[in-house]
Amino acid sequence: MSAHRESHPARLRAARPAVSFATVSASAYWFAALGVYVLFGFLWYFSAKEKLFDQSGSMPAGLAKAFDGSFLASVPGLDAAWLILGLVEAVALLLFLVSLAAGEFLPSRRKPVLVSALGFSVAVFAVMAFAENMIGDFESTFRLFAYATGTLVVGAAVVAATPERVRAWITSFDARGGA
Repeated sequence: MSAHRESHPARLRAARPAVSFATVSASAYWFAALGVYVLFGFLWYFSAKEKLFDQSGSMPAGLAKAFDGSFLASVPGLDAAWLILGLVEAVALLLFLVSLAAGEFLPSRRKPVLVSALGFSVAVFAVMAFAENMIGDFESTFRLFAYATGTLVVGAAVVAATPERVRAWITSFDARGGA
């Protein structure tokens, strides 16, 4: 009868998980890190490229019409505001590239530049939301608020992925304690 207990399929599954918590944590960390750099890198790259190079720092006519008569139309001027926004987006991109070059994507590295890049991204979203709110485009304001909120969540996950905690990055949220 004891031989029957040892070979019971349910007991074998309970004794040895198919995938270790360490493997789950490592794959979750690497997919998340890849996602952060791809998502924010390309977001800021294409945004800055559009404003600075494709449109040569000139606000598109539809947006210029929407902002006509607003505070931005007089200070600093619509094209100047568009150019400044493109430069700010380029700075955000640069921060992500510096983080990447510093190897902050590695689990064993602290991530001060990446955390700063995410914080800066929240500030950029806030500035854009302020401008959209100023002209009464509440749908765009809400969307930018959601982007900023999502960025804060990503920032919290990055902070949780410090070298001291990365071994059990995802599984530390598991009631069993993980790794």
